Amino acid sequence: MTTTPLKLGFIGLGIMGTPMAGHLRAAGHALFVATRSRVPQALLDAGAVRCANASEVAAAADIVFIMVPDTPDVEAVLFGDKGVASGLKDSACGADGRVGKLVVDMSSISPLATKDFAGKIKALGCDYLDAPVSGGEVGAKAATLTIMVGGTDAAFQRALPLLQLMGKNITLVGGNGDGQTTKVANQIIVALNIAAVAEALVFASKAGADPAKVRQALMGGFASSRILEVHGERMIKRTFNPGFRIGLHQKDLNLALQGARTLGVSLPQTANAAQLMQACAANGMADLDHSALVRSLEIMAAHQVAPG
Repeated sequence: MTTTPLKLGFIGLGIMGTPMAGHLRAAGHALFVATRSRVPQALLDAGAVRCANASEVAAAADIVFIMVPDTPDVEAVLFGDKGVASGLKDSACGADGRVGKLVVDMSSISPLATKDFAGKIKALGCDYLDAPVSGGEVGAKAATLTIMVGGTDAAFQRALPLLQLMGKNITLVGGNGDGQTTKVANQIIVALNIAAVAEALVFASKAGADPAKVRQALMGGFASSRILEVHGERMIKRTFNPGFRIGLHQKDLNLALQGARTLGVSLPQTANAAQLMQACAANGMADLDHSALVRSLEIMAAHQVAPG
C-alpha cells in the first residue's frame, strides 16, 4: 500500500464515486474533487478540496480519477471546456524528464472510444488507464470492487496501491480499451443471470410455490449464484432502490450489441435481456435497480413474484 501522501483528483461523485473518493481521502491522500452536482459535505468535512471544474482538478493533482455515467460524459470531462486535458496542458506533463500525470477512467464506456481518449491524453505527455469496476454501491462502500484495467504495466503499478484502497480483485487485462471490453463482458453475464433468476422466480411464484423458500432451496444447489443471493432477495422483498440503475445497465448492453455488430458476432441472449430492460424503462422504471428487470416479466405474466 502507498504510504507517502499523494495529490489525487476525483471527478464524478455519484452513488459510486463518493465512497470511492472517500477511501482515497481516508488513506491520507490530498483530494481535489469536482462533480456536476453538489460535492457531498462528508467529503468536504474529511478535507477534500472542491474545485470549480475538471481542469482545476487536473492542474492540482498528479493522478486523476474519473467516475461518470457514459462515453459522452467522459469525453466532456476530458476534452470539453475547462476539461481535464486543459489542466494537463497547463501542467506540462512529462516535461524536463518529470513523470507525467496519470488519468484513470473508472467509468464504464465504449472500448473503442477509450482507445481514442487514451491516445489523446498520451499525446499530452501523460498516461492513461481504463479501470471500470463491478460490485455496485455495496462494493464501492465496502472497498471490495472488482477492477478491470487496461493500459501499460508501468501505469498499472503506479495506480495499483490506490486501486487497492477501492477494490479487492484487481486485474491488468491488457492495453487501453481491454478493461472496458472486460466490463462489457461482465455486464453481459450479470444481465443474463438477472434475467434467469427473474424467470425462475416468476415461474415458481405463478405455480404457487413460496418464492422465498424456492430461492433458499436453490442457494444450496448448482443454480446458486451471487445474483440469486442478492438480486433474488431484492425481487422477493421488492427493494428496487438503485444500487445499479436499469438505465445504466441498458447503456452497457447497448455497448455490447454495438460491439457485436462491429465484430460480426451474434449475442441473442444479450439482445433479449436488453429488451426486457427496455420494457422496464418504457414503463418508467429506468431509475430502479437492475434487479427490477423482473418487473417486465411480471407484467407479461400478470403476476408479481411477491406482494409489494
